[in-house]
Amino acid sequence: MFARYFTVPVPAMSDPEPQFDPPIEPDFEAAPDHCVLHHALFTKLGTVSFRRALTDGTPMMIVPFGEREAGLPLRSLQHAFDIPDGSPDGRMLGLIAESLDYVTCLCVGDPLPAEVVNGTASWEPTARHRQTAAMRLRLQLLAWLDPAAARAAGGNLEARLETDAGLRATVQNAFREAATALDLASGEDVVALVARFTEELAFIEALRDRLFGRVLTLCARLGVIARGANRQDLHRREDITQVQRLASLALTQFRGRFEDIDAQTGEIIATLRNADSQIAYIRSNRDTLYRSHRAWQPVLDAWQKAEVAGGEALWPAVGVLYQFLAQRYLPSNEWPSFNSLRQAGAPKKPEHTMTW
Repeated sequence: MFARYFTVPVPAMSDPEPQFDPPIEPDFEAAPDHCVLHHALFTKLGTVSFRRALTDGTPMMIVPFGEREAGLPLRSLQHAFDIPDGSPDGRMLGLIAESLDYVTCLCVGDPLPAEVVNGTASWEPTARHRQTAAMRLRLQLLAWLDPAAARAAGGNLEARLETDAGLRATVQNAFREAATALDLASGEDVVALVARFTEELAFIEALRDRLFGRVLTLCARLGVIARGANRQDLHRREDITQVQRLASLALTQFRGRFEDIDAQTGEIIATLRNADSQIAYIRSNRDTLYRSHRAWQPVLDAWQKAEVAGGEALWPAVGVLYQFLAQRYLPSNEWPSFNSLRQAGAPKKPEHTMTW
């Protein structure tokens, strides 16, 4: 029999994988799962770590230098010590640079994040996000078989399944018909396949909540502040207008990406039939959005604290927010600094950002 009311089983959060010491002679033909470097440089310099530069995000090796630290760009380091891209250390440096999209700091011997090892995620959505993803997929499957029933159920599918025997029978039939359409043995196989997609799309739902939802709230709040700004304080009105415009550009980009994901995965039978390619698409977007989330989170957290304090505490936060947004969303032909809004003369052109 199918699961009760044909709900998709929500996978429980798995236990963390046990951590092992890196092997002495790692097999670099397979994807390494720990940060392992062999060049004498990395042992003679003492305890080194890897982080992205705060200024432009360049992957750096951080070396203790007395009571201070020195930062060396990984690409420059690789060129200076003639480490080929295809060598074990060269490939590892590339993996380290990629890993810094998902972790703040990495040291020799640390496990690499799951995203660069096997394509899974190094973080977890909540049970609520898994349930949201499961509901979306079940509703899509119902809409494929019986659009009228799906429209009638709407966002109340879970509650309706508890009380409506006819709807439960329709959902049961949807799983059976989907099995036939997909050349699967039974509806249980469709349940398992939908459960697989539920886990993948739960990450998208988490990012829709934690990133898009928070930026949407921020834009709404900026609109309130703009409407309440003192009309005689022209500087502040201009500042908040600029921040509001850039935040709106960011919101539009995020909205477009989520709409694309929804459209790409909206045809349930096509999605289930092309499971591997669709999951690769979902994971690629998951990782892109997660990198954006990691960049936005400190700024959003700081803004939230300023909102709690209120009053004059908001305006320094507006300046910080502008600097963050201008680096990412300001058109190249516009002023690149917050202060340049109040200064005459042409500002300096932003420096080229080094990428790995």
